Amino acid sequence: MTLKGFTREFKPLEILSEVEVEAIHKGTLDVLWGTGLRFEHEGALKLFQKEGCKVDHGNRRVRFPPGLVEECLRKCPSSFRVKARDPKNDIIVGANTLYMGTFPGMQTVDLNTWQARPPTKQEFYQAVALLDGLENLHYIHNYSPWFGYEGVPPVMCLPEGFAARTRNSSKVQKEGYSKESEIFTIAMSKAVGAELICSTMASPPLTYYSEAIESLRRGLEADFPVFLTSGAMMGATAPATIAGSMLTSNAEVIAGLVLAQLIKPGARVAVQHFVFSQNMRSGSPIFGGIESALHLAKFNQVFRTLGIPVSNLTPGTTNSKMIDFQCGYEKAVGLTISALSGANIACFHGNIFGEITFHPLQAILDDDIAGMIGRFLGGGEVNDETLAIDLISQVGPIPGHFLNTGHTRKWWKVEQFFPKAVDRLTYPEWLNVGKKGCLDYAKERMDEIVATHRPTPLTGNQDAEIEGILTEARKYYKDKGLISDEETRMYETIK
Repeated sequence: MTLKGFTREFKPLEILSEVEVEAIHKGTLDVLWGTGLRFEHEGALKLFQKEGCKVDHGNRRVRFPPGLVEECLRKCPSSFRVKARDPKNDIIVGANTLYMGTFPGMQTVDLNTWQARPPTKQEFYQAVALLDGLENLHYIHNYSPWFGYEGVPPVMCLPEGFAARTRNSSKVQKEGYSKESEIFTIAMSKAVGAELICSTMASPPLTYYSEAIESLRRGLEADFPVFLTSGAMMGATAPATIAGSMLTSNAEVIAGLVLAQLIKPGARVAVQHFVFSQNMRSGSPIFGGIESALHLAKFNQVFRTLGIPVSNLTPGTTNSKMIDFQCGYEKAVGLTISALSGANIACFHGNIFGEITFHPLQAILDDDIAGMIGRFLGGGEVNDETLAIDLISQVGPIPGHFLNTGHTRKWWKVEQFFPKAVDRLTYPEWLNVGKKGCLDYAKERMDEIVATHRPTPLTGNQDAEIEGILTEARKYYKDKGLISDEETRMYETIK
């Protein structure tokens, strides 16, 4: 059993010529061999040297022979299954299937003032259950919906957030890492019989720190899939040109991929880019910029040629601070280009601005956008029945019509997509129901899902194991001096 996702029924968008794809790949190999990457991890340096890389231990610089890179690329599965704690929610990453995921925020937002604030534990748990009930959301990305909730010590935000997601959703989960938090999130996944998608992020330009390598190692040791990420800013931590930033970003994720295949040949890996332009007026990233979408379209094409599954992060966020027109169009344009150009996963639902704010109502609106784009990817059948030549001949010109035919009764429900939080009333109807807009409908849908959707529960033993792992994590960080007495007192008051 698997979640179906959205199947792309036509050739993906290709904006690079074969010559350009080859130039980008050759340029990436040149960067890997000529410039190399810095690895702040002694074990990784020793392994690279053993496998034929040129290693400068003094500068921690690794240069990768092109032959080794190509060999490791060939070892990567072109698609792979990821187990959810409920088998009906398993996903298969790769090929022509697109799965939609969340994109997180640090805090929730007040819908009246648009001020950000920390969510409560109740809001966090309720939001996860809501995400579990959205039909066009297939996967929950790390830190979602928020990085933590009110009263939790910073060092416990990832373990507590992951526990909340595991308790309130049976969909596939991905998680990040901080202060060895992956030790506990991996244990929780094993406790409920699920696979965690582990995360490893390069630090642009061209660097991996020890914490990222340890997350990679632990994920592979658990026999879990790993997503390798570059998060550069064009003009700051990568060249300002899309082509130049492709080379450094591709080199970063491929270097991580090589390490993964050296540690565990045949390891399940996917690559993802989280690349934005830098706003040269403010120094901040430009979220929702069309150049990020262009970067992703090229990234997707290059890695599709290499046979490596791809995940896209940038469609999920915008520069808007509110649920408004800018938020909608920046997200929709980015996701459309991502979907058409061959992404296997797109992180999209719920985020508003940067990685700062997330709101469940935005996730509901995003679910409609995801469904619309998924409907487009499905194309449409062209056969004798859909061409309807005999029916057209039977109905003929005016006064003939198609409203009362069996063909119409069958096919209008197949061909049309029905969003759940939009206004499709006539103008008089709209006036009669109080001039409701999409946010009003989203609130109604949120109330309905909260009232009726019940995520697949954990067993009593599973929940006890989760709590035991959290207790272990609290003690681990307390013993390391990473949770203060004051934080402990606040922590103990959370209900």
